[in-house]
Amino acid sequence: MSSTTPASREYPLRTTQDPLHLQNIRTCLDLSLECIVSPTAFCVGSTFVLPPPPSPSPSASSSAQPGLLLSTGYSREPPHPTSHAESSALSKLLALSLGDLHSLLASQTPSSWPGSETWSHQDVLERCDVYTTLEPCSVRTSGEPDCARLLARHRVKRVFVGVNEPPDFVQCLGTRVLEEAGVEVWRVEGLEKECLEFARRGRE
Repeated sequence: MSSTTPASREYPLRTTQDPLHLQNIRTCLDLSLECIVSPTAFCVGSTFVLPPPPSPSPSASSSAQPGLLLSTGYSREPPHPTSHAESSALSKLLALSLGDLHSLLASQTPSSWPGSETWSHQDVLERCDVYTTLEPCSVRTSGEPDCARLLARHRVKRVFVGVNEPPDFVQCLGTRVLEEAGVEVWRVEGLEKECLEFARRGRE
């Protein structure tokens, strides 16, 4: 990963072309194809991933390991016709019992986080990465909590975005909301065209 130009209202501060991050965005794109299309909303896919723990060896790179898929979501995922991708994935993760959560974490071996057998849901969220094809929303026309503040409230570690939200419906400031809350936002470069096309699916 490498830093680029200073942050602005419209673009994340950080960019990456890491193949693993690109693969995770491709997974989100596949999820977005499950969305029921809507003339007044985007089709978005999202995943929550627990990355490998930092390596004790400075010469070893954890970015070569894929991490543990914790939860997935997509826009208007049943049974919630107004749900957004990130909120759907978050709700499913929070709905896991502690027993199921610990069983899921145990499946990450041999790259286990020390002490993860006692983690709470919040412990997991503070270490996890969120991937999404479209910048998390900062405005919900339905009146429900916006995804950027929802992710900030749960203090997720990082958010990886396929493309910033275009002003088709509202002016989105999701990146700014997250960054101001201390959440790192990364733009994954290389799939912007696909992310926009998939987001606008059914509205041509």
